[in-house]
Amino acid sequence: SRRQSGSVSTTDTLPTIMVPIDEKTLQSPKKDFGFLPIPRRIRHDPDNPTTFGLGMNVIFGVASAFFVANMYYSHPLLIQLAEDFGTTYHTVSIIPTLLQAGYAVGLVLVCPLGDLVRRRQLNLLLTFVAASLTIGLAVTSNFSVFAALSFLIGFCSVVPQILMPLAVDLSPPHRRASCLSIVLSGLILGVLLARVFSGIIAQFITWRAVFWIAVGVQYVLCLVLYFVLPDYPAKNKGQTYFGILKSMAKYAVTEPLLVQAIAINLPSSACFTNWWVTLTFLLGGPPYNYPTVTIGLFGLIGMIGMVAAPFIGRGIDKLVTWYATLVGMVLLLLIFILQTAAVGYNVAVVVIICIGIDIFRQLQTVSLTSAVLSIDANARSRLNAVLILSLFLGQVTGTAVGSKVFTQYGWRADAALNVGWTFLTVIVQLLRGPHVPRYTWFGWKGGCYPIRKPKP
Repeated sequence: SRRQSGSVSTTDTLPTIMVPIDEKTLQSPKKDFGFLPIPRRIRHDPDNPTTFGLGMNVIFGVASAFFVANMYYSHPLLIQLAEDFGTTYHTVSIIPTLLQAGYAVGLVLVCPLGDLVRRRQLNLLLTFVAASLTIGLAVTSNFSVFAALSFLIGFCSVVPQILMPLAVDLSPPHRRASCLSIVLSGLILGVLLARVFSGIIAQFITWRAVFWIAVGVQYVLCLVLYFVLPDYPAKNKGQTYFGILKSMAKYAVTEPLLVQAIAINLPSSACFTNWWVTLTFLLGGPPYNYPTVTIGLFGLIGMIGMVAAPFIGRGIDKLVTWYATLVGMVLLLLIFILQTAAVGYNVAVVVIICIGIDIFRQLQTVSLTSAVLSIDANARSRLNAVLILSLFLGQVTGTAVGSKVFTQYGWRADAALNVGWTFLTVIVQLLRGPHVPRYTWFGWKGGCYPIRKPKP
């Protein structure tokens, strides 16, 4: 029965709901879209599967970086866009909102397709369409067209959220967290570098050059993915698109581990966004009074988290994911306590927090994602979409609430808000132990041990 199937740990070795793919009965296709030949070495072969090595993992991370960058190129360009299109700052500020709205719609409507169709074709199609739409941004002189294209580009930029479940499918179980950490570090890199890159290019050339370069990069990525991205059979044969969407909603309310992860992800991502948004206010005011250029350089400190990604992943691969998540939470709690105590007095504290929040948040995110994607191997795209949606909602909350608290009550109240949110995540985590059965909502059935995963 359904209840009886959940007699194992919910964080590492979970049974699947649907019948697994019988890969040997599936004929490997030789063409994409019916006309584009698939290179022989990356065709699906269950007897000789493609090796998901470091090189391919890095390509997944780089692709993720440039696709998430689509969401942030416009941020430093808003003043120039307003002047060029002859509109107000208030009107042009809708562009980031449209990009985020398109991304959110893509998460709901496109990402679940990863559990229904061949992901190689889906990724190639999204990459090509996003690159082609970006040409419109570079050439249009109509603001309404620019705004509509921004929404569509956000919609097509969900490629990283399809690559992450694919990376889990391709990687061996004992390396999944390591592989995920590299892809996630690409996302962080894309967010950090997109703003710096677009600001510099627009300053010395023109804002249109930013999008022409983005077009070239995306077409190159499309070509690289064509030759590198392994083919993998479609999952859930016989399912319909609307059935997949319905099951995604069902997972969001019937899987205790996923619900717990959502309850953790919302406040945790709110803290992360709250810090980076209000950092501009903190450093731009007394006692620091730094110029905009200097403030922007603090974002590059976050790249240290990217360098640490492989080491974080290896550490998570050795621990039961519940404990890895808890370690990340506790370290984040200490970071935010330090923020509350001294961030307004010494710039060294600001640097420590910039480094710590990126590393420890990544530790928590990778372990949490690894646990959630183990719930059902045939539903990883849907599970990831739900998790990322919760992260997105948390970011919106962190930006709105954090900015209001900082501007009305100051940096210490804002830091205390982060402490409260992070303490809440610890409480939520402790409500379910590391080895409870799958469909147990609360308790510690199964005990505390083991803490480390058995060696493969």
